[in-house]
Amino acid sequence: MNSSIESMALDVSDEEMLLFQQLFKRYIGLYLPFSKKALLCSRLSRRLVELGLSDLRGYYALISQPQEEAERQRAIDLITTNETYFFREQKHFDALRDDILPQISARNEMKIWSAASSTGEEAYSIAMLLDDCRAHHPWSIQASDISQRVLTFARRALYPMVRGEHIPKPYLSRYCLCGTGEYEGHFLIDQRIRRRVAFEQRNLLNLPTEMDEKFDVVFLRNVIIYFDFPTKVDVIQGVIRKIRPGGWLIVGHSESLHGMPLDLQMFAPSIYRRPL
Repeated sequence: MNSSIESMALDVSDEEMLLFQQLFKRYIGLYLPFSKKALLCSRLSRRLVELGLSDLRGYYALISQPQEEAERQRAIDLITTNETYFFREQKHFDALRDDILPQISARNEMKIWSAASSTGEEAYSIAMLLDDCRAHHPWSIQASDISQRVLTFARRALYPMVRGEHIPKPYLSRYCLCGTGEYEGHFLIDQRIRRRVAFEQRNLLNLPTEMDEKFDVVFLRNVIIYFDFPTKVDVIQGVIRKIRPGGWLIVGHSESLHGMPLDLQMFAPSIYRRPL
């Protein structure tokens, strides 16, 4: 079975690829180009073995059924890319500390949304910075992702030690607990940081209206690169509605909003502000 799955990864047809491309686009907005055939097969091959299926077409037939929501979510969890690390793109955290925080009133609760939080590193990085710079003022962080698998990992807040190499040393000693025994080689995010971050599953294509104009800052980094242009516009416009007038949107350094009809003002490359 394993050898047939491996050879299938080399022979997936354009027709089969198109089926998965349309399915992921419909449910989560993900654009999966034909150049990602090998990725599709490598991510799904083990699951096919577990289910006793011999080809991708059979798996598509399964997850395309409306009642197979759980297995479809399993496929989404497997195919979405979740590479991240603590304090990724450090300039954004410098801007949050030096430029954004001084402009937000300390009287009201500051609310930040990590909108593609993956395994939690971004949200906990923000929490460390806020605890350091805004310790005596109210704040909270909402973190979300489409994948239940990564959200479970994020809530656990236990990371291999190597994942902490970009955490500033003062933060590492203050907010990270070194594991012992069976957890040797890992660190746990301190409970007072964990309890300030709420993780929820969210689909960026279908955000609830109760989130409207709620957040002072939204981090939406390294996710719109996986959408085609019309979907990017829809997602960004939906996210903007969740930002308070005068609030901030931060996207990845490699992501461009050029040419999009958006009600945003550029503050710096990859950092935008919603007009008052």
